[in-house]
Amino acid sequence: MSTLGDVAGGEAELGEDRSEGISWAALMARDSRTPPAVLTEESYTYRGSEPIPANRYTSEDFARLEREHMWPRVWQFAAREEDLPEPGDYIVYENVGRSYLLVRQDDGSIRAMHNVCLHRGRKLRTEDGSADRFTCPFHAFTWKKDGSFDHAPCQWDFPHLAQKNMDLPEAEVGRWAGYVFLREEKGGPSLEEYLAPLPEHFKRWRHEECVTVMRVAKEVAANWKVTMEAFMEAWHTVVTHPQLLPFTGDCNAAYWTWGDNVNANFTPFGVTSPHITEGKGEQWIVDEFVKFNGRSSDNYDQGGDPMAITVPEGKTARQALGERMRQHYTEQTGYDHSDATDAELLDGLVYNVFPNFGPWAGFMPNIVYRWFPGKTPDTCVMEVRILARVKKGEPMPHGAPLKFLTLDQKWTEAPELGVLGDVFEQDMGNLPYVQEGLHCSKNGEVQLGNYQEIRIRQFHDTMMRYIGPAQIG
Repeated sequence: MSTLGDVAGGEAELGEDRSEGISWAALMARDSRTPPAVLTEESYTYRGSEPIPANRYTSEDFARLEREHMWPRVWQFAAREEDLPEPGDYIVYENVGRSYLLVRQDDGSIRAMHNVCLHRGRKLRTEDGSADRFTCPFHAFTWKKDGSFDHAPCQWDFPHLAQKNMDLPEAEVGRWAGYVFLREEKGGPSLEEYLAPLPEHFKRWRHEECVTVMRVAKEVAANWKVTMEAFMEAWHTVVTHPQLLPFTGDCNAAYWTWGDNVNANFTPFGVTSPHITEGKGEQWIVDEFVKFNGRSSDNYDQGGDPMAITVPEGKTARQALGERMRQHYTEQTGYDHSDATDAELLDGLVYNVFPNFGPWAGFMPNIVYRWFPGKTPDTCVMEVRILARVKKGEPMPHGAPLKFLTLDQKWTEAPELGVLGDVFEQDMGNLPYVQEGLHCSKNGEVQLGNYQEIRIRQFHDTMMRYIGPAQIG
């Protein structure tokens, strides 16, 4: 194992150790195009090496503190613009015991209101749809689509409500790059402040021009943080996803953080993992990438067969893959991709925004993750969206509907995910047993790496700023 300290001729500082093999910075220097600054300007800060208490993942008391102190005060990714394109379109967004209606208004704005009848408490809607008014199915109390009270039967029996504000309580709404966010408690940083520097980083990739073409969610037998954290580092690939090692620089990845809310893991594809000591050449890397890479369906031709990509003499696998993807994306979208870097076309540029929003960067198609707490600390729901750029000049279509998989179903029961379903199932082989292990941990501690798990460290630092110093039993 090499370290920065070894290279410098001295002892490395904590957090400076790096895997042997080509570094992210060296890969960027070799890219076929000049990378944007967001891919070259390292942003890492050592955050300590103390263990994380295991009961943050298992305790109902801790889950209650999350519900009471964190979730109402954070911006939550609730929908995409294409989920509710027309006036009256609405989606039901639910998390940690709260239910909201996000409704498109006549002026194009979006309002978020609590999805609860103010008479006897029934949910007004349980499924997405379109409506000018929301009439409670129990006693027909009715609200307009902007949340203002409309009427109720037998109003003569409710004189005590005549002077009472019967409009549905609202949550704050923020919008960025096709994403719609809500925040239950008003006040605090604006959405733009909360997301910084994400909006500046993503300008180049224009997610507002993209549409959801696939959306799958699944119940998981593990805490939402356990599940999310499995997607915040790449080095579990060595044992969990061995089929990816021929073309994945798993421990060559870069791990950067910005402020309290934003972090990223940049995992290179088209290079062989340092864990493989004897590679089989550049063409082998490309062939394995085409077979097993799950970022998109662009590894296949229109007939559904794997693309034949030949590495020219003197070229690397990354260069050959980048050139093919550059050509393919230009043909597919109608937009010129001639200046797109190999990294933006190939690599896993995986961002996270606190607490549970994980958009991939780079050029489309791409992945967007969400994770939600379950009914107990031992379960959660993980959602995967695939975004694709709408072809130049074509109208924005409606987003794809959600397919929901229960606890007993497998990710592979959503064949639209392709090889991603197999990769997610490999992760599922770990997560329930992580949850069980945390419950029976002898020392009650979780240890984290100083560099490759810095995103997890940042997440816990930020979470504890909301929850405070309360003692969990």
